[in-house]
Amino acid sequence: MSEVTQDREVWLQARRTLLEREKAHARAGDELAAQRRKLPKLPVEDYVFDDVDGQVKLSDLFNGRSQLIVQHIMFGPDWEEGCPICSFWADGYDPMIIHMEQRDISFVAVSRAPVEKLQAYRDRMGWDFAWVSALNNQFNFDFHVSLSDADREKGTTTYNYAEVPARMEEMHGTSVFERSEDGGILHTYSTYGRGLDAMNAAYGFIDLTPRGRNEGDLPFSMAWVKRHDTY
Repeated sequence: MSEVTQDREVWLQARRTLLEREKAHARAGDELAAQRRKLPKLPVEDYVFDDVDGQVKLSDLFNGRSQLIVQHIMFGPDWEEGCPICSFWADGYDPMIIHMEQRDISFVAVSRAPVEKLQAYRDRMGWDFAWVSALNNQFNFDFHVSLSDADREKGTTTYNYAEVPARMEEMHGTSVFERSEDGGILHTYSTYGRGLDAMNAAYGFIDLTPRGRNEGDLPFSMAWVKRHDTY
């Protein structure tokens, strides 16, 4: 815990010192973003998903734009609800989409649960973003957010670019795609685990407070999180 001071000059000096570190952190983030944009681009197939109105291709999900963000939400085929932690993130998506669209970016969520379950859960949570099912394709397996039969057999899976124990049926992540000039689809980036922290505005505010996330004494860091209609 930090100390209490009655001296405003002491407080200002400490704050200015921290501000320099915050500025350096922001500049480092800008440099990382520039490096991210220089990553090689990998052609991928035009996967076919299940939507509420029938089948839809990955290329259709661009909705006429040149860039697409796919949010991998943990929602297995046999689950009755989406992951509460993924739902914490999802609560912030809708207000951002209109702004992303102004920068030539479309947004969609993808999970392996049947589309009927996705729509029912989306309605329950009051969300509007597009959400399609990868139940009948290999998309989630190819992007390492669903555990395959082969993973179960060997006891390990690839997640966040490393081989890890095969413990969870579904994992979360964010993937980014671009339409090439010839109409093909290019995979430009994916991030997993704590790489998704930047996409959670609530955590950004929580991190400003004196106690921060205050998760150290919990069974696991996000044990406090519930779906917003169950608090």
